[in-house]
Formats: sequence, C-alpha cells, structure tokens
Amino acid sequence: MSKISKELVGASAVPVILSILDKSESYGYEIMQKVKQLSEGKIEWKEGSLYPVLHKLEKNGLIKSLWKMAENGRHRKYYAINKKGRKALQDEIQNWLMVQAMLKELWADLTPVQ
Repeated sequence: MSKISKELVGASAVPVILSILDKSESYGYEIMQKVKQLSEGKIEWKEGSLYPVLHKLEKNGLIKSLWKMAENGRHRKYYAINKKGRKALQDEIQNWLMVQAMLKELWADLTPVQ
C-alpha cells in the first residue's frame, strides 16, 4: 500500500483525535502512538501536526486539558473530550459515513490495483 496523502491524514485528524479521546483521556505522545498503532505504522503524526489540532479543538470548546503527574513524576498535559466534543464527533461520524458510502458506490465496479 502506498503512503497515505497528507491531505487525507489532515482531513481525518479531528475525527480521529475526538474518537481516541472519546475512549479515554490521553496526552499528546500517547495519541501519536495510538494513531501509529491503529494505522499499522502507515500514519505517523509528529508534534507539529498534532498539537495545533489539539489547541484548535480546545479553543473551539470541544476538548479540555488538564495537567497531571505521570507515574515517572513528570507533569503531562492530558486532553479529554466534553459534551460539545461528543456532539461534534457524532457529526463527524455522519459525514465520514456519507463519504464512505459515496466512495463505495463509485468504486463498486473498479478492480483494485495490486
């Protein structure tokens, strides 16, 4: 499989982050590792990609952040989804399902290139 385009990675950042935070609160590095794991290494976010999206989501009131002490004694900034963020996630899910259905129909008679 070829590399996933920056445009697709960027377009999916908000629903991916909100979905991860809907499962449990998390901090930046942990989010990046989860994305890498879920994509089987095909998507590797860097701090410069992740944190601007987290800050935008927080500014828009979809997530909140709080500082916590990690097991190693360091302070980490954790992010958690809130009620407004869950509503936004539901909207994102509906939008992505619509796009998925549209592409499925458009691609129904195409043979994947190996």
